[in-house]
Amino acid sequence: MATTDQIKRLVQAHYAGNEEAFRTCVLQIAAYEAKRGHSNIAAEIKELLNTEGAKRTRIINLAHQDGLFGVEIPSTPLDAVVLSDSSAERVGRVLTEYRNRKTLANHGFSNRRKILLEGLPGTGKTMTASAIATELELPLYTVQVDKLITKYMGETSARLRQIFDAIANTSGVFFFDEFDAIGADRNLDNDVGEMRRILNSFLQFIESDKTQNIIIAATNNAKLLDPALFRRFDDVLHYELPSVGEVERLVVQTLGTSFEEAGITETTYAELANYCQADIVRICRDALKDQILFGTHVNDGLIQAYLEQREIGRIAKVG
Repeated sequence: MATTDQIKRLVQAHYAGNEEAFRTCVLQIAAYEAKRGHSNIAAEIKELLNTEGAKRTRIINLAHQDGLFGVEIPSTPLDAVVLSDSSAERVGRVLTEYRNRKTLANHGFSNRRKILLEGLPGTGKTMTASAIATELELPLYTVQVDKLITKYMGETSARLRQIFDAIANTSGVFFFDEFDAIGADRNLDNDVGEMRRILNSFLQFIESDKTQNIIIAATNNAKLLDPALFRRFDDVLHYELPSVGEVERLVVQTLGTSFEEAGITETTYAELANYCQADIVRICRDALKDQILFGTHVNDGLIQAYLEQREIGRIAKVG
């Protein structure tokens, strides 16, 4: 077991971003374990350092690539995402095929790895991308669309090439959010020549991509996308507002209590079903904060109060 001093220096090196000090400290811990006769543990630590160190280097390099990527090591388990039975089954299939990609390849098949998520805002698309990365123990690279799209002719296509070059050389889950900014239908009246070129570039890049990485695109409205995109994706998942049963699961999960203890009425669950998953989580968390700050027990009345506030805010926004 590492000494207290070694653990402190390890944490300090991590938060200081000092890669060399971090590696040195890890090696010292490995040497300490070897000296105590724990040779297997020492070997495992060194192996982790070599494997994860290489991954970390690639992550750092990619994070600084013109700001085109947001990079994170997510920690969202799949069971934290409340999905319909159909969507849950299809996400599970993506995970299963990835984990068995070598077996599929031996039989001449490729795994599902280019996925399009479509649905209303706040229904779990981004969270699904995070959960897939978590389950596969891969970093999540989110393409920064605001840094990708520029006003200069040809520059966006060049940046797209940078992104797919990174995909070719880095293991991970690559997430294109607000995908309609790239994949808008070429036949729309407001289309311009440059956007056509951007879409054509994307079609070429994703078609030629033969890596093992997961590529996920998300849009709030699939009708805005060019029809040619859909055959480039292995699967298209549709996200919608939750059913009453899904609302019940989401409320119990967020409140951290059993269904019986939650004490939420069927009427309230039915009303919550008119909101997206993100709004429902916010309502439950607001109620939990009241419990922490004021000792108010989370009950149906408190959920209803925050539900009413959310509805007033929604009406004001529409108005």
